[in-house]
Amino acid sequence: MSKVIKVLLTSLCITGVLVSLGLTGAAGQSLRTTWAWPTYIDPAVGSDFSSSVALINLYDTLVYPDTKGDPQSNVAKSWETSADALTWTFHLRPGIKFHDGTELIAEDVKFSMDRLTTIGEGYGFLFVGKVTTEAPDKYTVVFHLKEPFGPFLTTLFRLYIVNKNLVMANIEKPGPYGDMGEYGKQYLLTHDAGSGPYIVKEFPLEEYLLMIKNPNYWQPIDPYAPDEFRMIGTTQSITVRTMMSRRELEIADQWQSLEALAALDKIKGVDIAGYFPGTEFYYMMHTKMPPTDDIHFRKAMAWAMDYKTVVDMLFPGSIQSKGPVPQTLPGANPEVFQYHRDLDKAMEELKQSKYYGRLDEYPVTVHWCAEVPDEEKVALLFMSNMADIGIEVEVVKVPWMSMIEECAAIDTSPNIVTIFDSAHYPEAGSLIESRYKSESAATWEQNEWLLDLGLDAMIDNAVKTIDRTERFAKYAEIQRYIMDLCPTLFLFDQVEKHAYQADYVDWPAARGETIPIMGYNFAGRFIKVYPDKRAELLR
Repeated sequence: MSKVIKVLLTSLCITGVLVSLGLTGAAGQSLRTTWAWPTYIDPAVGSDFSSSVALINLYDTLVYPDTKGDPQSNVAKSWETSADALTWTFHLRPGIKFHDGTELIAEDVKFSMDRLTTIGEGYGFLFVGKVTTEAPDKYTVVFHLKEPFGPFLTTLFRLYIVNKNLVMANIEKPGPYGDMGEYGKQYLLTHDAGSGPYIVKEFPLEEYLLMIKNPNYWQPIDPYAPDEFRMIGTTQSITVRTMMSRRELEIADQWQSLEALAALDKIKGVDIAGYFPGTEFYYMMHTKMPPTDDIHFRKAMAWAMDYKTVVDMLFPGSIQSKGPVPQTLPGANPEVFQYHRDLDKAMEELKQSKYYGRLDEYPVTVHWCAEVPDEEKVALLFMSNMADIGIEVEVVKVPWMSMIEECAAIDTSPNIVTIFDSAHYPEAGSLIESRYKSESAATWEQNEWLLDLGLDAMIDNAVKTIDRTERFAKYAEIQRYIMDLCPTLFLFDQVEKHAYQADYVDWPAARGETIPIMGYNFAGRFIKVYPDKRAELLR
């Protein structure tokens, strides 16, 4: 086949993809971004990166984080708590309207919390078994905690308020939730019931989510905020590069390889933004499956890993992690033990393992995320490092959706699953809880399957501590405890990198104005898009 024909076919293929995603033609004032899929826009289901971004744009919350992660008034104009920190009372702003024009009232907040804790998916783990809710009047919501919960106010960043009447009108019966049938999950798979700055316009699953600006939003929105916000389900580097060069993409996903970022950076007007979002890259080791069920085997791998090459060569700009909490997150323990490559210590540990002498019978399977090409480089380095001490490694490329599914059961989870994970509220307890409590064992956030009741009790004790200094001291002890178990390879604190159209997009995160909570740096109402400047680049 001639080079001309190959180029023509490639061009036709890319054009076909762009047409299928509705990305060709004039853009207007659009913000188009790419993401690893799936995206769940149901506030009681979604919790990963892309889902969180969608929820933040479609729904309102009682409080909203500033750049320090501190809660500011939002739907709630004020609040107070009882002396024992068990009762929290929030006073709502009157006149806030859902997308269908009905008013957001206290009963909607109560319904949202009840639905989230009943379904128990997504961010439900933050509240299940901890809180009951009442709405004594139209604009007052009261949360009753079963025991004190120090970070409670900041966890409300994840309570997205749904329109009770709209959800109730779209409940299908029968379902697993009694009188609530399936609680509107089918409807909220592709529709929103929010009051946020954006509204769902189109959502062909596995392709893209198109949101349009809410013309009646209760807060001011800059006139240059995008009229449309499109989240596109692809991370394919050639597609991303083509879209960027055609000015049909404003911000690329964070999963582009080093080579792809270098190519994107060469496009006129495109820059690479980098910031530390409080995200860490983990190799989650299954502690209930041979051979990673043996602590000495796990420690041998921890000593054999070449962390320096990872942060210097594979993910430059990142820093080696110190335990389970990114160092930029409040409550991280800077003194926690940190492994480094030492083959002598690796062999000392391996010889204490019950599998030593039979290593050929127990290969280690690593599943890495197909949507993140650079993860393969880490996996191959890991394979090489482990070969140095006689451990056989099988590296498997797995789509993100399949990784979520396999982590849902202890017998389908492999030896190691790779993930990037971020805090759901701005302190160490967030990641400690979502990564290591028993309740999270059947989710994508914990392939370790620790099921450690003692650790659960330590975490519960820490998060119910009201005094911040005392709570952080308990977090520090928990981090030391987790390191002693060695359930995870703590590889690096990520510098998140995105190619973006610097000449016509004003993105606060690219200027260093970041919010240390997953998803909030993509709040569309704070991003400005200048179509006239885009038009100049297209001339």
